[in-house]
Amino acid sequence: MTMLNRPVRHRHADAVVVTVEAALLLAAIGVGALLNARGVQLYADAAPLYAAWRPHLGPGTPAALLVAALVIGRGPGWARSASWPRLLAVGYLGALAWTLSLALVDGWSAGLARRLTAQAEYLHEVPRVADVGAMLAGFTGRILDFQPDSWSTHTAGHPPGALLLFVWLDRIGLGGGAAAGLACVLLGATVAVSVPVTLRALGAEDAARAVWPFLLLFPGAVWVGASADGIFTGVVAAGLALLAVGGRAPAVLGGLLLGFALYLSYGFVLVGLLALTVLALRTRDRVGVGVLAALAVAAVVAVFTAAGFRWWDGYHLVVRRYYQGWAADRPFGYWIWANLAALLLSAGPVVGPALRRAVLAGWPGRPRPADRAGGAECEDRARPHRRRRGFGGATVWLPIAAAVAVLVADLSALSKAEVERIWLPFGVWLLVATAHLPARQRRWWLVVQAVTALAVNHLLWTVS
Repeated sequence: MTMLNRPVRHRHADAVVVTVEAALLLAAIGVGALLNARGVQLYADAAPLYAAWRPHLGPGTPAALLVAALVIGRGPGWARSASWPRLLAVGYLGALAWTLSLALVDGWSAGLARRLTAQAEYLHEVPRVADVGAMLAGFTGRILDFQPDSWSTHTAGHPPGALLLFVWLDRIGLGGGAAAGLACVLLGATVAVSVPVTLRALGAEDAARAVWPFLLLFPGAVWVGASADGIFTGVVAAGLALLAVGGRAPAVLGGLLLGFALYLSYGFVLVGLLALTVLALRTRDRVGVGVLAALAVAAVVAVFTAAGFRWWDGYHLVVRRYYQGWAADRPFGYWIWANLAALLLSAGPVVGPALRRAVLAGWPGRPRPADRAGGAECEDRARPHRRRRGFGGATVWLPIAAAVAVLVADLSALSKAEVERIWLPFGVWLLVATAHLPARQRRWWLVVQAVTALAVNHLLWTVS
């Protein structure tokens, strides 16, 4: 097999992966529709997504189309040439515009202002929290359902840190659905800064630039704006970025954020896989940074425990609460594989081919597919005046760690449906694998990503 045939072979392999993705998605939609028609209690009218079929347009439609066109047309080239500070600033503004425009497809009220005001949401509980200390001390006693003072669904299903975020917003005068929805958008968009910063700090600046446009057109932005998982995604990504940057202050701050993340979602214990991967990829002082971060995490745990909330007690109770509701009826035999179809719509179809190439790039003794197929590093060799940092191990091991975390969460049977938003904090790290796509293919994959988000948002009425 000659070198000239290898790019062709990779294209064929990518086509096989895309075919498998399409088959998985069609099967999940078809089987989901059949099960719903037969009265099986999926509690998801548009399975595998937690949504309802409702084709519509909205005021955000023109803006979303414009943002997509700009990123697809100018993004890849501009990412290679822009100064680093400008890249980060434009990345944040671009992700913010994309997320906000998608939310506004459903209109200001339904898409943002009222999205988090339903009875199941955190805001329902905010007026009932008069004393934060008493709330923390008595939190576990209100997790189980079918008692007079049970927490609402989302509050009961998470540690108290999630509720605390919205209580704090209310205390500083930013109460209500509009402020909460905007907070999700504003903080969720920071992943377009945190992920590139992480890659650059780990010695993969060229990869950060290659991944940048995919972060701007992240299909999961449909759920970032507006659900609390958008905030969670931003917190986790920022914590990992600070670990990658290193130094005493960043390590401590990163540890505090990751420690607090444990009190946003029980599932974020799996973020430990990503944190350990970041530390392993550091070339200097990984032990020192790890120790400082671990001490900071321990400090957060100590504060919550001293306040009366024991994480492990809450976890055991939330498992019981989970099966007091819809989870008892939702068939695991469907959701164990349909969840992965939902992930494809949230992270985007590019994940399959990109992850395949990333795994091959990390295979011992194999040359990197990006080099063979004319990727960004090959382009950089043609421009000797630029400092080339290369892709490094970060673009292999970070998406692999995210994929392992997703698979563990899936097999736990504690994520039956709604993973399109629940797995957002892992989905953004799967996109790191897009650094291994050949440069000439990236624009077309950006089109696929944008069309996925636009189709979901305009054909379905998504639910937080």
